[in-house]
Amino acid sequence: MQQFYSGFGAIIGRTNVGKSTLLNALAGEKVAITTNKPQTTRNAIKAIINRPNSQIIFIDTPGIHKPKTKLGETLNETAFETLKQVDFVLFLIEANSKEIGPGDKKILEKLRETNKNVILVINKIDLIKTSDLLELIDKYQREYDFIAIIPISAIQNEGIEELIKEIEKILPQGPAYYDKEEYTDQTMRQLVEETIREKALNLLQEEVPHGIYIEIEKMKKRKTKENEPIYDIEATIYCVRNSHKGIIIGKNGSMLKKIGMYAREEIEKMIETKVNLKLWVKVQENWQNEDRIIKRFKLK
Repeated sequence: MQQFYSGFGAIIGRTNVGKSTLLNALAGEKVAITTNKPQTTRNAIKAIINRPNSQIIFIDTPGIHKPKTKLGETLNETAFETLKQVDFVLFLIEANSKEIGPGDKKILEKLRETNKNVILVINKIDLIKTSDLLELIDKYQREYDFIAIIPISAIQNEGIEELIKEIEKILPQGPAYYDKEEYTDQTMRQLVEETIREKALNLLQEEVPHGIYIEIEKMKKRKTKENEPIYDIEATIYCVRNSHKGIIIGKNGSMLKKIGMYAREEIEKMIETKVNLKLWVKVQENWQNEDRIIKRFKLK
């Protein structure tokens, strides 16, 4: 009988290095929202990769950054706590980095403490020359004994198969922890909340996105008059300022309609059912420092 291998791995890195894009490329499905705004990921999101002789569970962690709120502190804490609970770590950096910055030095320090198998994954190789890549590899090799260094372009799906094969070499023998058909452990409610947040992040001005979070108030399946299934979804977008509320709603409600339209289209594709989506916007000034809300983003 052929042996089966399985294990858990964390993806860690600074904000905006492409962790969520990598997670989606590994899964072959969209399990994490992607934007060009930093600190997009707020939860430790799992993607499940099923192969003929292995199952790999990847955990995307929030980007490491200098925190300014309790939420920021919690996100960093979640990322570093995840390292203790996995079999291996993918440390993701950008290929166009010139030096090892303070954020990456902090991550290296935490990796030394956990003493895990670490693969250095260098993303965005399409943006640099080979000579610069070799120089960067040399700098990081002096800092840590990586079991492998894999250059990739997550957005172009380059190097992903090589990365998975490298991971399979270090997996312990074990069972399939999830059903072969599953590709994430997120609930439908979480996926819907994150989809709405992604559309808002991509459409809103620079200062607004990090001050928002989404809460589903209602999610109910029913039949239409034509006896077709439809989901009624009601969600609130919370923001920190009245001025932000005005931006999110837009002139005559135009921005909120646009967020709702894009979110509804993607949710319908995701759940393969018609959706009736209603959005509201409320101000909750200090939510980024409120324990009741922040506990949603703590590692479960």
